[in-house]
Amino acid sequence: MIARVIVDISNSETDKIFDYEIPSELDVRKGSRVIVPFGAQRLEGFCIDITDKSDVPSLKFVEGVLDEFVCISEEMLELMRYMKDTFYVRYVDSLRLFIPSKLRGGRIKELTRLYLTLNPAFTAEEILDAIPARAKSQISLVERLKEGGEYLSAIACEYSASAINALVSKGLLIKTSEQVERKPMSSVGGDLSRVELRPQQSAAVDKIFESKQNAVLLHGVTGSGKTLVYMTAIRKVLDEGKTAIMLVPEISLTPQMLKNFRGYFGDSVAMLHSGLSDGERFDEWKRLLKGEAKIVVGARSAIFAPVKNLGLIIVDEEHDSSYVSESNPRYRTVDVALFRAKYNDAKVVLGSATPSIESYLLAKRGDYALAVMDERISDKGMPSIEIINMSHELLMGNVGMFSAKLEEELKDTVKNGNQAIIFLNRRGHSSFVMCRKCGYIAKCTDCDVSLTYHSVDNMLKCHYCGKRFKMLSVCPDCGSSNIKYGKLGTQRVVEEVERLLPRVKVLRMDNETTTTKTAYLDILSAFASKEAQVLVGTQMIAKGHDFPDVTLVGILDADMSLYHQDYRSNERTFQLVTQVAGRAGRSNKGGRVILQTYAPNHYVYRFAAKYDYQGFFDKENNVRNTTNFPPYTTIIRVLMTSENEDKVIDCAKKIYRQIRDFAEKNASEFLYVQAMKAPLGKIQNKYRYQIIARIKRDREREIIAEFYGVIERTKCRQVSVFAELNPQNMA
Repeated sequence: MIARVIVDISNSETDKIFDYEIPSELDVRKGSRVIVPFGAQRLEGFCIDITDKSDVPSLKFVEGVLDEFVCISEEMLELMRYMKDTFYVRYVDSLRLFIPSKLRGGRIKELTRLYLTLNPAFTAEEILDAIPARAKSQISLVERLKEGGEYLSAIACEYSASAINALVSKGLLIKTSEQVERKPMSSVGGDLSRVELRPQQSAAVDKIFESKQNAVLLHGVTGSGKTLVYMTAIRKVLDEGKTAIMLVPEISLTPQMLKNFRGYFGDSVAMLHSGLSDGERFDEWKRLLKGEAKIVVGARSAIFAPVKNLGLIIVDEEHDSSYVSESNPRYRTVDVALFRAKYNDAKVVLGSATPSIESYLLAKRGDYALAVMDERISDKGMPSIEIINMSHELLMGNVGMFSAKLEEELKDTVKNGNQAIIFLNRRGHSSFVMCRKCGYIAKCTDCDVSLTYHSVDNMLKCHYCGKRFKMLSVCPDCGSSNIKYGKLGTQRVVEEVERLLPRVKVLRMDNETTTTKTAYLDILSAFASKEAQVLVGTQMIAKGHDFPDVTLVGILDADMSLYHQDYRSNERTFQLVTQVAGRAGRSNKGGRVILQTYAPNHYVYRFAAKYDYQGFFDKENNVRNTTNFPPYTTIIRVLMTSENEDKVIDCAKKIYRQIRDFAEKNASEFLYVQAMKAPLGKIQNKYRYQIIARIKRDREREIIAEFYGVIERTKCRQVSVFAELNPQNMA
């Protein structure tokens, strides 16, 4: 028999199928990891098929099988082919996604420990009679083990090696090897009793299973009880003998979700995300592979969990950009979820209080079913949002980061024994430029998107068309020299809160304070137990968290995402404001939101203040349609990086010439195509250049295939080249 193998090398030249003969003594199965000779090397590989014939006249032999189990299922092999066709991902790069990374190279194995027990061939009394009376330590050890065996590591801390070895050598004690599971966050759990569903929740569950579409968009306002809908739907598929995947956008949300799920489903829940240790990830993956766990909770990568007989996939906060992989291998989690659902005849639930424009448009068209929950479980309803014009604050002499109203509300909140969240709307590497007096924003004359300030050359640049403008010294609208640019840091916000409230405990949650493994859980647990009255943070505190004593949310620098250089900036700002506002008033105490902005009349804030998603969608959808931006067109970005700038420029020219020639022959399909230096021209000592194209969707797949074909045909030594569709971050 012949094994068809993908060798474990991430290189376009070797990303093809190689045939190897299977020796009669080896049990090579489809989906096995194998050792094969490759040139002068012995490499790991994946057996993706077994056949009885080959076109190659003389074959080398498979030299070994790496695991006792098959680690790649038939479903995942089909997913590998789908990802190759859809995202142009190399075979081996997708295969690597399906297994724990340290399984490759044998860097991780099952954890075993030695277990010490009394020899069952003797009674405890017989063992004690065989020990000399003077051997007090040996007698004490036997007395201890009468109640049951213990790990040798625990015994060795209290008893000498000579005492242990003497009893083992006489055959009175037995050492056995026992597998130990490394259970992540084993302290997280609880007893969550089943709660009766409200009418809207019950209707949402019915919609999930009764709709003819595979995908259901669950549009539920913050605090409407989407998590209970998720758990009820999962219980239904478990009762049918199936499995489920529960995805959350941030690792910081995983502990809270895991607590709810373990309390409801017990040990049938496993967890997968990048924050686990290698051993924990391997053991959880193995539990899912063996069918010992039926539910997986995790971030984006958990979509590749090796569960069988899949019945339900839930993508919570489906609008979140973290569900799109921006590094190799590049893929869209929702697309993978839809593939797995179709393969298993399962359902996909996309949940959000602020669905993406693309998803809501598909629901309006009938491609997705739509379930709506517009009522909060709390009888207090949605918290009120008050918009503060920071230009007026400036005229009143307030040059601080907090408006007078936010200061007043913050002091009252703490005085009344409640909690507050201060959200700093910080995103990306660069900032927009604004007049603090009149709110003017510097925009590109061709693209109608905000310009980005580059301090290196003191220029304003458009990240879409590459146009450059002189930095402003005065506002062109009102003549004011009070020009604002730059970023505000969370540490400064904490210092300001501590200045206002000297005796109040403040917690900070951002990338700098969550570097350790348990940092997310520690900070959130401390805030939940009211060890602090104020939590300051960035996007990671904006969604999913449920703190009943939070009655105030302050949003600083709301405009940071509104004028970020991106066609999605309006959408992302609406989502952020709505999501973070939803952290307030989740109990019967009610809540208030103070939103600080220099553009109080912007339609994003008007719709957000009324929680009017439908109004916002209608407006934004019309803008996208009129201006020819996704989802009505597709943006293709080809990014080239290298430590040698001359080589990356040369590569960009070669690729651009071919794409430009193709675009000229298909001019009716192209709205725009241009080559330029990337907005962040150098990262980690690598120069970056890009080609941006915006195309119509009529012949989308054909044009995208041509782009990838050009990349494959153009050999650029020492240059990394990749393409992405509708990139989440144009920088």
